[in-house]
Amino acid sequence: MIDPAIKRSLGQMIKGVQVVAASHDGATRAYTSHWVTQVSFEEPIVMASVSPKHDTWPLIEASGRFTVSLLAADQITEGQYFSYPGRRFRYVAPEYLADVDGHPVVPGCISWFTCEVFERTTMADHELVFGRITASGLGRLEEPPLLYSSRHGWRATGGKAREPGVSIRDQLLARLDEA
Repeated sequence: MIDPAIKRSLGQMIKGVQVVAASHDGATRAYTSHWVTQVSFEEPIVMASVSPKHDTWPLIEASGRFTVSLLAADQITEGQYFSYPGRRFRYVAPEYLADVDGHPVVPGCISWFTCEVFERTTMADHELVFGRITASGLGRLEEPPLLYSSRHGWRATGGKAREPGVSIRDQLLARLDEA
């Protein structure tokens, strides 16, 4: 059990929302995540966290790959649909997942990529799956992404956090040059 103060702190973390999907032997399953992240600059490698209790996990294990669709701010419906186990809704909304050249993709997403699993680590109640991006597609890149925080719920990105033309890094480098 997580200490309530720690839980509140962790709940402040806000992250982009993705749908992680996998297909194998004619079955496709997907789940909403905000625990997918890039983990390398040298190679296109990402890590996804998945519960082994979710019906997507056996398909990731069997196929050795998964697809990630980055959701736009106007895709809350898709995000909420996949946030419940598919069996709960009896997979009644197939319009939220399309086959794009063999890759299960959320239509209208910002972008998507498919990863081949090369490593996995068991971490408490989740599996951390590391994958190399082997296929990708661009969607609505100009759209703001959908965000999620367990304390603040669904959000859309806002404006820029700094003034245009102001670089804190450049200011610090100038101070370094002066010192």
